[in-house]
Amino acid sequence: MGSGRTSLWNWLLARQQSGEFVLRIEDTDVERNREEWTDGIRMAMRWLGLDWDEEYRQSQRTGLYAEAGHRLYASGTAYYCDCARADVDRRNVVAFGAGAESRGYDRHCRGRGLEAGPGRALRFRTPRDGITIVHDVVRGDTSFQNSELEDFVIVRGDGSAMFILANVVDDADMRISHVIRGEEHLSNTPKGILLWEALSPSAPVPVWGHVPVLVNEKRQKLSKRRDKVALEDFRAMGVLPEAMRNYLVLLGWSPGGDRELLMVEEMIELFRLEDVVSSPAFFDVVKLGHMNGEYLRAMPADRFVEVATPYLPIGAATAPEVFPQIAPHVQQRLRLLTDLPAQVDFFYDDPYGWEAAMAACKTPVEMLDGTIAALPDVWTTETIRGCVEAVGTSLGLKLGKAQGPVRVAITGKSVGPPLFEAMEILGRTESERRLRLGRARLG
Repeated sequence: MGSGRTSLWNWLLARQQSGEFVLRIEDTDVERNREEWTDGIRMAMRWLGLDWDEEYRQSQRTGLYAEAGHRLYASGTAYYCDCARADVDRRNVVAFGAGAESRGYDRHCRGRGLEAGPGRALRFRTPRDGITIVHDVVRGDTSFQNSELEDFVIVRGDGSAMFILANVVDDADMRISHVIRGEEHLSNTPKGILLWEALSPSAPVPVWGHVPVLVNEKRQKLSKRRDKVALEDFRAMGVLPEAMRNYLVLLGWSPGGDRELLMVEEMIELFRLEDVVSSPAFFDVVKLGHMNGEYLRAMPADRFVEVATPYLPIGAATAPEVFPQIAPHVQQRLRLLTDLPAQVDFFYDDPYGWEAAMAACKTPVEMLDGTIAALPDVWTTETIRGCVEAVGTSLGLKLGKAQGPVRVAITGKSVGPPLFEAMEILGRTESERRLRLGRARLG
């Protein structure tokens, strides 16, 4: 979800500035890369309506990273290291006492003059003094003491480039002007700037924008293990891509005023990176559902039928002519397309399990007997309503109470789409059959 929002903001800025939006598959870490995950990224972005002008895979650009590593080593701004993690931890404990394992790399190999060799990693020689300032459009200036930055690995012992080296090389080579990404990357940015200055001192550093994290209702950062965070999950729930896009763009940014529903053209025109707030944004599933309902209700009827049909009960395939008739009545009631089966399943199967709902109705026996006896021959919404209303009046019931037993017998539920319209679609014969079946079940 966070990656979707960040991609959207990058895309909006690129389209607004008539720039190019680059999709870069960062797959240098083989153990954490799966082709199906890459396909999922593309699918999710296409679903959101985000197109890209260029696509690269870092695994196909390894020569550039190797050349950059050689240049850094040759210039003395990088050195080889053969330290194992356990050795570093042991030295830190000896130097600083128990619990010091997490202090990071101790620069043990900084002055050893090691050459390249099997299993030896290449580390960047971080300056021991001075500060590195990250000029961030969202968060303002953040200063980092260079002395507190460890000599970080830029090429692994197996020769593969680390994320940070590959990104800096690619940003310079692709002339990336803006990097908008999650705030968790802020701590890596001074390392990237130092690398950039060592590799491309004459090229301008990109404009940084580290955007806020998304949190749940407990103000906890969204977690894959705890929260529903995959765009695919919300797509399966029946969230429309235009609703998701609209909701994501507002998580940390506002166009001003009370406006919330925005066409994509308006987003491109109005979005400003400098207006993104730095505080965490609450991902409210309830509000997303409300916004999705707004988009569903605004759809043309034929478009609604098209997007809703895949969510119909299995039995709907045997009667394809039914749903277009009831669609206008349920379209106004849905928040998610997965709510649809519960609204329309009674059209395709006998209602069942309605005993509790019927028990809550007033005078169900009398209402069903009276309605069956008075069913009109001319079968329209108006005549059906008139019939039920007249029977209810004879029993001292207003229409709202009078239609309760009829609704339960017809649909199996106490709530649902408009009853009389549903009965008209079902037809007189089927409606009477259900009323008699319901009456018989009452004894």
